[in-house]
Amino acid sequence: MATSRKPTTPKTCNKVESDPWAEAVAHLRSLDEKWAALIDRAGPCRLVARPDRFGTLVRAIIGQQISSKAAATIDKKLRGLSGDPHMPESLITLGIDGIRSAGLSGVKAQYVLNLAEAVRSVAVPIDRFHEWEDDAIIASLTSIKGVGAWTAEMFLIFCLNRPDVLSVGDLGIRVGLKKHHGLEELPSPKLCRELTETLRPYRSVAMWYLWTEVDGPKPKDE
Repeated sequence: MATSRKPTTPKTCNKVESDPWAEAVAHLRSLDEKWAALIDRAGPCRLVARPDRFGTLVRAIIGQQISSKAAATIDKKLRGLSGDPHMPESLITLGIDGIRSAGLSGVKAQYVLNLAEAVRSVAVPIDRFHEWEDDAIIASLTSIKGVGAWTAEMFLIFCLNRPDVLSVGDLGIRVGLKKHHGLEELPSPKLCRELTETLRPYRSVAMWYLWTEVDGPKPKDE
């Protein structure tokens, strides 16, 4: 499923290491005054790759359909039970009842175990994902029951900093595109794709800026 060709990585203008997204930001600025104004309000793109790949996926499952505050509380309690950082072996040892005791539903606890087992068995080799293309990573992650396309797309953006990911299922992005384009209703997934064609090959960075407009800047380790 994986390929040997590595995907595109963020480029810089004049090799300015302090701003790896400079080229992406320049591209967005060149599109229209709305993008330039949005960038001026938000400042430089602060996407930074997260080294804890497994932990990011665990937190994504915990955070499904609950508030960020509630998710953080449950995550902290789970790390207190199984260790910090999250490790597949520790969560498997803790078991479904132990995971549930952190405040997770039985369904979510099973999803966490599904993820832990897939990673421990290397059925889903997350440590090699930097060598894979985006579609292959999404297919691998979504083979785990409990990990959907949105979670896989967030992994690509926040763990691997892939530059051209678009999550049409993200409500914040749909709200951001509605506001940016002055639409009367939330755009459909199809329309989201159409509206973001000019943002290629930097749709991840565009998403980050749209999120800042809707929710405020995304923290590095959210």
